[in-house]
Amino acid sequence: MPAKPLRPHDPRVLGGYELLGVLGEGGMGAVFLGQDRNGRHVAIKIIRPEFAAQPEFRGRFRSEVTRARAVPPFCTAAVLDADPDHPTPYLVVEFVDGPDLAEAVAAGGPLTGGALHSVAIGVATALVAIHGAGVVHRDLKPRNVLLAPGSPKVIDFGIARAIESTTEHTRTDQVVGTLSYMAPERLDNGAVTPAVDVFAWGVLVAYAATGRTPFDAGSPTATAVRILTAEPDLGGLPDDLRGLVARALVKDPAARPGAQQLLDALLNAGPAALTAAATAPTRRRGPGRWLAAGVGAAALAVGVPVVLAAGHDPDAPVTPPAAATPPRPPAAIVDALTKPGQWRTKLTGTYSCEPGEDGLAVVSDSTDSVYCPGPATTFTGDQTLKVNVAELSDDACALVRFRGTGKAGYELILCTDQVAIGKAEPSGDETTVGSAEHDLADGTRHQVALSIAGEIATVRLDGDKVLTAVLDDPRLTRGSVALGLVQTQEGDRGFVRFSGIDTRSAG
Repeated sequence: MPAKPLRPHDPRVLGGYELLGVLGEGGMGAVFLGQDRNGRHVAIKIIRPEFAAQPEFRGRFRSEVTRARAVPPFCTAAVLDADPDHPTPYLVVEFVDGPDLAEAVAAGGPLTGGALHSVAIGVATALVAIHGAGVVHRDLKPRNVLLAPGSPKVIDFGIARAIESTTEHTRTDQVVGTLSYMAPERLDNGAVTPAVDVFAWGVLVAYAATGRTPFDAGSPTATAVRILTAEPDLGGLPDDLRGLVARALVKDPAARPGAQQLLDALLNAGPAALTAAATAPTRRRGPGRWLAAGVGAAALAVGVPVVLAAGHDPDAPVTPPAAATPPRPPAAIVDALTKPGQWRTKLTGTYSCEPGEDGLAVVSDSTDSVYCPGPATTFTGDQTLKVNVAELSDDACALVRFRGTGKAGYELILCTDQVAIGKAEPSGDETTVGSAEHDLADGTRHQVALSIAGEIATVRLDGDKVLTAVLDDPRLTRGSVALGLVQTQEGDRGFVRFSGIDTRSAG
């Protein structure tokens, strides 16, 4: 994304940043290429004076910046800094050195094969991260998708709300956004929910595949009418994407899939559709190197960058060190759970853990999550885990904690009607990373398998893939495994029996 020279009226310095050039200009303000005190390039969005003059806007801008900072930088441009109280409010984000999707399609035509799937999956992954932080993008469009080496990056998430909520600059019949990518409820004064971004994802993927938007009718008014009343024109989309894009573009927001469901469907499409992504040419960026060839198709499919050490040339022959350190054996836990050993008996006033010939029985009278004392083995990076749930009462959910450290960690949550992955914070707060409806028949033995590759966790139940989620918290990349239970009905007694566990480092 080349920068244009600064104009006479443009500032030269803002906060602790030197401005080097103009990257673009839009309804909210101008975006500049900047440089911080360490020489790192950044993108700086400076807010227009008419917005900056309003206390209402500044308050909303401050709130939205706080929420945007909570979005994990996975397929998104990280928010690095902001000063809503500066005379000229500004926002500093990661500088992404690459063309936007609109420029790429204009220059090279519609995307195909691995390039198209990379955009579809990368943007869906970004929406999982954005929506997981409680943010709605509101203006997802090709100009806001940058094709960075390694993975697409979504920019400008959430900040449009600060303008849209400022009544002086938006009449009751106006909304902020780009018409062709607006969901029908946005044109009809409906609620703004994450479903509007899913609709925009469908329009964006159709545009990437065909070079046109599916409701275009030649004029803004006619296009708006088509969005509200007509079916999308999806001619030209490949068969493996057409159905999912059609689901994203239904008129009823409640009938659209969520971002996590989009990602699950894309990852479950099978390897054939994504083969081209695994054979993409090597890309380089700056002094470090991002490699996009010769690694697993699943990692590349979601745009996971493989980061090599700064200064390392991936094309150079690999020379082993003169005195190589012997590799550490992979961590592993294999336990039938039929007698005390790695898991021990524990009896308290509210819950109990007892290994026996039928497995590890966990009983609890409390609605708090409880865990049984187990091995302290630490797993780092990729991991596989298989556990059998032999019995589960209908008023309880089995818990398998992984990457656990103290009170923090991820949890695989297995209820009679749902499978989910959650994240426990050190504060005790918990958030859901992904969930799927699925029946676990009471009294029937089920095998649950979890595999973690990079930041992607996949859950299989009795051999069937039921859930895919993104594990993108940089604080939770290693930790131990624990087995437990949460009882869901006050006054009842929850029960689960685990009949075996096998977990080990992958590779």
